[in-house]
Amino acid sequence: MDKVANYKSIVRQLTIEIGKLGERPGNEVKNQIILDDQGGHYLLYFNGWRDSKRTYGCYLHIDVNDDGKVWVQHDGTDLRVAEQLLEKGISKSNIVLGFHSPIKRPDTGYAVF
Repeated sequence: MDKVANYKSIVRQLTIEIGKLGERPGNEVKNQIILDDQGGHYLLYFNGWRDSKRTYGCYLHIDVNDDGKVWVQHDGTDLRVAEQLLEKGISKSNIVLGFHSPIKRPDTGYAVF
């Protein structure tokens, strides 16, 4: 398996694992796991109602680019997703913390772009 396919597989599995964490019977706010293997886009959304209040939004967005870079575009969890990617075999030199500005990225220890 080539690097990009391997990274997509890792990100896909991690997205599914995280998406299932918040599932509770009877919870009216549901997690939506969005997996686009062809385009390399992996997202988690919450969607539903709490009493009469609509709740909707993205809490995880990761892209795997054709150059092998894994962009953590948004991590709205407390799970330190970039560290989990490291543990699963993706090197720091291939993980970009896209939620940090390009000026701050050199200080993160991860890839700049």
